Amino acid sequence: MAGNDCCESSFMDIPEKADGFTLISVLFMMVVFGIVMMGAGKYWQTTVKRENEKELLFRGDQIQQAIKSYYLSSRDEKNPSYPQNFQALLKDPRSMTVKRHLRKIYRDPMVENGEWGLVLDKGGKFKGVFSRSKKKPLKVAGFSKEYSYFENATTYSDWRFVYENKNGNKQE
Repeated sequence: MAGNDCCESSFMDIPEKADGFTLISVLFMMVVFGIVMMGAGKYWQTTVKRENEKELLFRGDQIQQAIKSYYLSSRDEKNPSYPQNFQALLKDPRSMTVKRHLRKIYRDPMVENGEWGLVLDKGGKFKGVFSRSKKKPLKVAGFSKEYSYFENATTYSDWRFVYENKNGNKQE
């Protein structure tokens, strides 16, 4: 039985012509894997950017609605005012009871530090916010009527969430 070599084989019996084939196969598979991972990374980046855009639209709109609520709830019918800062939206200092126009201070999802750019009125009070990001938006169409002017935006900082009282009085 010891002399029966017909059924025994070992890795040393590989023909000389196939010596480098395994190495080349592994290298080829690594290149293919790298290309697939690059595609997945780009897809993931785009998905994250789209989600951040949705958050920017939601948060900006929430802040704009809070500014509108603050402005319209002014006691002074003839001279309604915009808030001094975000804290005034969290707890309106003009009210005897606790009035919250905004539940929390939302951070800008498009910039690392989360700070908004502020749109100020002539008196230095803020009437809106915008992202400080200079990146180009993915979304260029399909905005609500209120934000249709976003379609012409070249950067996220062009997306401005501003409450302007168009009537000059408190009635909207």
